[in-house]
Amino acid sequence: MLLTPPGVDQSITDAVIEARTPALSDIARVITTTGNTLALTAVVVVAVIALGVYRAYAAATLVAVGSLTGYLLMIGLKQFFARPRPPVPDRLIDIDTHSFPSGHAMMSTIVFGLLAVVAYRLSAWVRDHPLVLVIAPVWAIAIGLTRVYLGVHWTTDVIAGWLIGAVWVALCARLSARWMPTARDRPAHPDVHA
Repeated sequence: MLLTPPGVDQSITDAVIEARTPALSDIARVITTTGNTLALTAVVVVAVIALGVYRAYAAATLVAVGSLTGYLLMIGLKQFFARPRPPVPDRLIDIDTHSFPSGHAMMSTIVFGLLAVVAYRLSAWVRDHPLVLVIAPVWAIAIGLTRVYLGVHWTTDVIAGWLIGAVWVALCARLSARWMPTARDRPAHPDVHA
């Protein structure tokens, strides 16, 4: 199924290209790197190891399985929709896979979202300071915006990535609630094991 970008996508891409500056381009390249497969894999591996060390096995499983299955879903969606990326001359980085949905937007939403779920469930401090959880969606949004800025995704690719990622996190959180204690089931102590 080949998706063609709507006119609004091209209009936004054109406007973004006109607004580019060398400084913004450098910042975008740095931010987008944090959403690369390698970077997100490293985050997941470190989180799973850390959770395992603290015997939070249910949480480690949630992060590992939720991230891996989310990645497989993302790859499957890209192959199914097979949407071409914006034109090569508009791109500031080289990439040649399909465009829809944005893997950076979807996977950063999934990985950081699952970490936020785990942090809320395991840490009394996080439950007492829930605003810290805003870091997860804000960073995923920043990563997604860089994909449009760098000319490697249409805006609708990124929006779809965020939405699918958020739904996946909600689904994983819901399913894991059966085998991972929620905040109200746990004593208010940051070092309690799952």
